[in-house]
Amino acid sequence: MALEINDSNFKEVVLGSDKPVLVDFWATWCGPCRMIAPIIDEIATEFEGKAVVGKCNVDDAGDVPAEYGIRNIPTLLFFKNGELKDKLVGSTTKAAIADKLNALL
Repeated sequence: MALEINDSNFKEVVLGSDKPVLVDFWATWCGPCRMIAPIIDEIATEFEGKAVVGKCNVDDAGDVPAEYGIRNIPTLLFFKNGELKDKLVGSTTKAAIADKLNALL
């Protein structure tokens, strides 16, 4: 299961992680977000112990989405050592997400 990421824990969970981090920016009203939600949970399970996978609800967290210029959702951001390394915008495949994460391991 993906971690809940918000304005208050983003710095610790994402920027402070010693593992690669995937953050899914989403909202409950977003159809494509609901479509990839099960994929994000599968990725979280498959990469457990190797990477951190989290979800940030853009309606609940305003600062982090604004800081990273999130304009469209779903947006997936990939971090390593506290730095933004890659991103995917829009609905995508499990293979595409796994490939981006594997590249950071």
